[in-house]
Amino acid sequence: MTSSLTPAQRTLRAQVAAHTSWAKTTDRAARTAPARRAALARFEKQVDPEGRMTPRQRADAAESARKAFFLALAAKSAAARRQR
Repeated sequence: MTSSLTPAQRTLRAQVAAHTSWAKTTDRAARTAPARRAALARFEKQVDPEGRMTPRQRADAAESARKAFFLALAAKSAAARRQR
């Protein structure tokens, strides 16, 4: 009966399910490790698409690219809040 729920009810139901799932998770780091690895791989591929850097150089560049991405995201978020 999902179709009979309002958007607010669906949101609440999803939040309850998410919190219940996290409450049952004993090792949060292990649960999120695949996503963290994928995110790091994304930035490594972005900074060294041809694989010419040393692993250390690639890791350092990827970390800088990740920080730049999130700082830009924060700036966009702040701009959006200012407009509201």
